[in-house]
Amino acid sequence: MLLKMDLIMRFASIALLFLASPAASHELWLEPLAYEVSSQDRIEANIVNGENFDGSNLVYLPQRFERFEVLSPNLTTEVTGRAGDRPALAMDSPADGLQILVYQSSPTLLNYESWEKFARFVEHKDLRIERADHDARGIPDTNFKENYMRFSKSLVGVAPAEGADHRVGLETELVALMNPYTDDLSNGFAAQLFYHDDMRANEQVEVFDKAPDGTVSVERLRTNDQGIVTVPVIAGHTYMLDAVVIREPSDTVTAQTGASYETLWANLTFAVPE
Repeated sequence: MLLKMDLIMRFASIALLFLASPAASHELWLEPLAYEVSSQDRIEANIVNGENFDGSNLVYLPQRFERFEVLSPNLTTEVTGRAGDRPALAMDSPADGLQILVYQSSPTLLNYESWEKFARFVEHKDLRIERADHDARGIPDTNFKENYMRFSKSLVGVAPAEGADHRVGLETELVALMNPYTDDLSNGFAAQLFYHDDMRANEQVEVFDKAPDGTVSVERLRTNDQGIVTVPVIAGHTYMLDAVVIREPSDTVTAQTGASYETLWANLTFAVPE
């Protein structure tokens, strides 16, 4: 009976995932249940879809991602599980040191019912798409599509949490230039934003700061000429950094999906120890 109920709950979770509208929320991030663990502890993390550091925990579903890994010093471990698992990542700590959790979603289509709705999104994420550019490409005012992909990372420290973040091969990526669990963050936390091999200078990075009581504050910062953003941080708080690239899809993507735009979302989460 318990096995039957477990299967029912798993299938129900998967069904709800497909029924949920991705357009209802913005960011997608990896949120560990604990950002610092011992060598004997398990690493567990949710895939969260939502806004302002608040959202729904998605289940493990291979159709939804193209890459899901934990990168330890000198070791890469694929995240495995059963369809419907929540949290989506639950595994023994593969090694001591700084662990880089990596998630790359499968492409997903989103329909915009109006230019006005798209314009609000473009303004919020500072994507610099003008109405004249939209019209010049012959895109209709209503019912046009965006193809989007998520490139999310999270930093977990397995004591001792020594090590450093680095480029992991994502098409767009936020790279921590500091280890939040071992470095002095009194002058802020620095991260570098990339698109392919290019540093993204003068780009908006949205910073979400969650206090221990769950209160969330949001700040929009900009990268410098080296693509680096420095975030003031507070001990005991957790942070999410998010930045978006928008581009015209390739002819192949357009032919396959009908998309007029393509967005790539870079995301990074970490905690600052007490």
